[in-house]
Amino acid sequence: MKTDRPLDIIVAGEANVDLLVHDAPRLELGKEKLAPAMDLTLGGSSSITAFNLARLGARVGFVGVVGRDLFGRFVEERLRSAGVDLKHMLRSANLQTGVTIWHLRGTRRAGVTCAGTIAALKASDVPAPYLARARHLHVGAYFLLRNLHPAAAALFRLARRLGLTTSLDCNYDAAEKWDSGIRRVLRETDVFFPNEDEARRIAGSRRITAAAEALARLARIVVVKRGAKGVLVRSPESCFEAPAVRVHAVDATGAGDSFNAGFLASFVRGASLEQCARAGVEAGARAVTRFGGTTAFE
Repeated sequence: MKTDRPLDIIVAGEANVDLLVHDAPRLELGKEKLAPAMDLTLGGSSSITAFNLARLGARVGFVGVVGRDLFGRFVEERLRSAGVDLKHMLRSANLQTGVTIWHLRGTRRAGVTCAGTIAALKASDVPAPYLARARHLHVGAYFLLRNLHPAAAALFRLARRLGLTTSLDCNYDAAEKWDSGIRRVLRETDVFFPNEDEARRIAGSRRITAAAEALARLARIVVVKRGAKGVLVRSPESCFEAPAVRVHAVDATGAGDSFNAGFLASFVRGASLEQCARAGVEAGARAVTRFGGTTAFE
């Protein structure tokens, strides 16, 4: 991994906002209900990871698309406040910034998303000269990034050719196809971050150990996020589990993205996989103690 570059990590992916509605009442058509409180926070797997990475001390650049609107300005302000480089942030005049509305009841949640700019990023939006300034490329929410799919594997190959390591998070596949070219991308991926359900569905296996083994024949390192059960890590050199950290959880929004941030902040510093996994678990546990994916890191 190159060590003489001004950026540790470039995160490429979606940037949107999360509107958290607390103690949301059950909705009924034709009726207006009242909720006691709400929060507007930075959303999106990729942008949450970028924000928290920067707060953990990494030098981070972000490439994504927002609208020329209030929410787009909010996203940019939040990322800049963490010190994230936005020289290659794109602003669409035709699309609104994506929004997810989360209805929270205790630690349970249900959401609805207006995609807007979420799927707009293309591989060509991540220029080679900018990649060459970094040591690692991370892409989040792969299944949502439909415009990235055709050339995603080529982007990862380019990054590796330029001396970067690579990582990928997929998020849930709303189309329920569990493909979208992801296997081609995984062959160019150093670290893959699925959760337990995603790993099983992509690998087509009910047993999580078998799923991790199958995915490890594609990506070099597979890190399966298992919530309260911790994480399972599979690499050519080792296979181990790291336990979860017990905390008082109030909101799981962004927990997996925060895990990615903790893991990668250690990974780019040359830490062992065991140290990376522990740092990821600690970051994920930290995230769930506050509402929103980035609040615990502000």
